[in-house]
Amino acid sequence: MNPPMPLQNRVTPTGEIIATPHRGLFTGNRGIIHDPATKTLLRKRWSGPAWIICVCKFRGWRRKVMATRSWTELFFLDEATALAAGHRPCFFCRREDANRFRRAWQQGNGVESILAREIDAVLHRERLDRGQKRLHPVPVPVAELPDGAMVEAGSRSLLIVGGRALEWSFAGYGAARADVDAAMMLTPPSTVNALRAGYRPALHPSSMT
Repeated sequence: MNPPMPLQNRVTPTGEIIATPHRGLFTGNRGIIHDPATKTLLRKRWSGPAWIICVCKFRGWRRKVMATRSWTELFFLDEATALAAGHRPCFFCRREDANRFRRAWQQGNGVESILAREIDAVLHRERLDRGQKRLHPVPVPVAELPDGAMVEAGSRSLLIVGGRALEWSFAGYGAARADVDAAMMLTPPSTVNALRAGYRPALHPSSMT
């Protein structure tokens, strides 16, 4: 018997949602963007500005993916991938991480106090340009970006770790690349500021090899 076809619910660093057998370390959502009868995506790719990153296991709860008209389960290789796509930690299933992110976001962006919905509003402006992924100029040499930031060079998405630019794939990270002079930033600037202020996203183990 052939294995079932993978659902279209895996997210790239550019925010695209495609079908692949790889699942990744995190789930998350952008609201309800699927038809439960067919388990396929609607034309829209978000239903609101709250794009979140969730854990795959929480309190023993089990969900059938895309089975009901509830939030659409999306999957990310790791947290850096989700941050690059414009998501942020969930305040329900990842409260401690979400509060760490908020504190770092406040410090990095020079804000004394901010609500989750206000962060969402900033991220929504930074991640989209007329419905498409917004790319940003890299404000410093690529090697000086904080760990967990991601850039795009040509058609490649690259993770910055320890000054190295590692090529992203759904299966993990590959060898470091040197040809990134013309890179543009995928991770929203306000999130990069949070990374620079000390937020440490969970990275796929392949980034450490």
